[in-house]
Amino acid sequence: MKTDAVVQRDVMNELKWEPTIHAAEIGVAVKNGVVTLSGTVDSYGKKWAADRAAKRVAGVKAVTEEIKVTLPVPYKRPDEDIARSATNTLNWNVWVPPDRVKVRVQDGWITLTGDVNWYYQKEHAENAVRHLIGVVGVSNSITLSSGLRDRSYRGKKS
Repeated sequence: MKTDAVVQRDVMNELKWEPTIHAAEIGVAVKNGVVTLSGTVDSYGKKWAADRAAKRVAGVKAVTEEIKVTLPVPYKRPDEDIARSATNTLNWNVWVPPDRVKVRVQDGWITLTGDVNWYYQKEHAENAVRHLIGVVGVSNSITLSSGLRDRSYRGKKS
């Protein structure tokens, strides 16, 4: 079992190898294998990448994330623009079924709702909007439906 100091060092090294972030922007604390990330970044994508990098490290039991997203002035957008971009992006994504995912934006935070048949569709919906300019966070509240009703005719003989 790794000590907290070793886990901290390994997380910091993993952050250095993550090309989308500047490791110096992220603080790392570890207690009993629980990693706390802190700092300020200029996009939600960087916050998400730091969280994923920490979770890749062996010995990390959980990650608490206290990273703040502070958008530079050129990246701030009205919620209506973000909502329109998110909706268009979802409509253009072949992995997200049309008219099944709804978008709500408040203060740059996107909330996705609706239902899809497969988990990969839920993931692709979130991935599609995560890196849009102006986004400070994403809540993926999309639910999974069984999809069995769509395939109920299979296996029946006429």
